[in-house]
Amino acid sequence: MKRKPYLSGAILAIIILCCLLAEVIAPFGSSQMDPAAVSMAPGGGHIFGTDAMGRDLFSMLLYGGRASIYIGLLAAAVSTVIAVVYGSISGMAGRIADSMMMGFAELIMSVPSILLILFLQAIWGNPSATSIALAIGLTGWMNMAKVVRSEVRQIGKSDYILASRTMGAYFGYMLKKHLLPNFISSIMYMVVTAIGQAMITESTLSFLGLGLPLTTVSWGSLMSMSESVLLSNCWWLIVIPGTILVITLVCITQLGEYIRRGNNRMHSNL
Repeated sequence: MKRKPYLSGAILAIIILCCLLAEVIAPFGSSQMDPAAVSMAPGGGHIFGTDAMGRDLFSMLLYGGRASIYIGLLAAAVSTVIAVVYGSISGMAGRIADSMMMGFAELIMSVPSILLILFLQAIWGNPSATSIALAIGLTGWMNMAKVVRSEVRQIGKSDYILASRTMGAYFGYMLKKHLLPNFISSIMYMVVTAIGQAMITESTLSFLGLGLPLTTVSWGSLMSMSESVLLSNCWWLIVIPGTILVITLVCITQLGEYIRRGNNRMHSNL
């Protein structure tokens, strides 16, 4: 048996807890400037150093983690809800409707998600953490929907599903009572992975200058300062946020991989 990811879970829990308790832990506000400590290297009164405006990097990491984690969780929730409903409807539908719905999902998948996100952002206007999370969620449900559809097609052959349909049970009832409990374990690793993918997408958008406004701090927006960091030789402004982001993503990936292995073992025992 594979080892359980206790270390990854503990590290991830510590990171999330520290971000939630930013007001208590952070020595400075996320936008508080210290003119006497501009571009200061780690040490002294600023454990992780400061940026070109004198803002404490440690404090910005704590407050910025809130935005990044919020985007990851909300985007994963949106994509999961859409995938579950869409995939279940497709799996329960007839052959023609199923083919059309899966064809539509394949069509959306053929378009780079970054373009769809930028299109939605252009419609909604000024980006915010919520709008970015919604855009990521609305463009990242297709793979999960295909897995849900496959699971529902198999479950739909069961006697209790056929009996429920014969008795006139409505879709919402069958989804809640019969379908969701049977395929939720199969998609949990995709849900966990979607959180990390959303955080990566937000970081990519910020790196390209298309993410959150400058007034909103996130791990992605901190990474977007890489160009000025390279010119000023302030290595800590890119190395430390990048390290924290990578550690978080590795922990999330480890948890998702453990869930996937557990689901594969469960299916192999059936």
